[in-house]
Amino acid sequence: MSFLLRVVLPDKPGSLGAVATALGNAGADILGVDVVERGLGHAVDDLAVELPPGRPPDVLITAAESVPGVEVESVRPHSGRLETHRELELIDQIAGDPDTGLQLLAEGVPRIFRAGWALIAARENGSSYRLAESTAAPETRAGDLPWLPLDKATVLDPVVHWMPEPWSDLDTELAAAPFGPKARALVVGRPGGPAFRPSELARLSHLAGIVVTVLGP
Repeated sequence: MSFLLRVVLPDKPGSLGAVATALGNAGADILGVDVVERGLGHAVDDLAVELPPGRPPDVLITAAESVPGVEVESVRPHSGRLETHRELELIDQIAGDPDTGLQLLAEGVPRIFRAGWALIAARENGSSYRLAESTAAPETRAGDLPWLPLDKATVLDPVVHWMPEPWSDLDTELAAAPFGPKARALVVGRPGGPAFRPSELARLSHLAGIVVTVLGP
């Protein structure tokens, strides 16, 4: 079975190699690595790994954290490959088929950000609705989303930002980015975490801004 392992490790030569060695000694096969964030003396990496049948995912945590200074932020099932740096491919698809651009964006964002679902929400005259949604998006009516419009990409906190309850079920981490000059936002849900990091918010914001430019406000 394949898993996605997010690790925080010292940003120095040899750290990732030591983690890879520890995982290999635990029987894990590393399928891919993606750098999520770097700064302040640490790095955050996503590792797609495969375990032999019968091996519990806990061995991944034990192995990775046996390396000094390494912390496992999350472990979750994964398709087995990383969709790294696919923004340009998605933008190219949207530019080639602008009539379905919003739906292409909603379906493509979860793959890029390794999330469970995405939707594009709009607010008008005190009520909110969806412009597009991915296949796995919660089947609810948005009601009113009083935090629209957004000034910048942000992590959504259900305590602060009202939303339909199913959006935050399953300990879903949520992020949203402004989508054009109107009260619209690109919302992404990641059931079970991990939390969205500043670098991911920046990528989400840039992607939303480029797609708005391609499709028009």
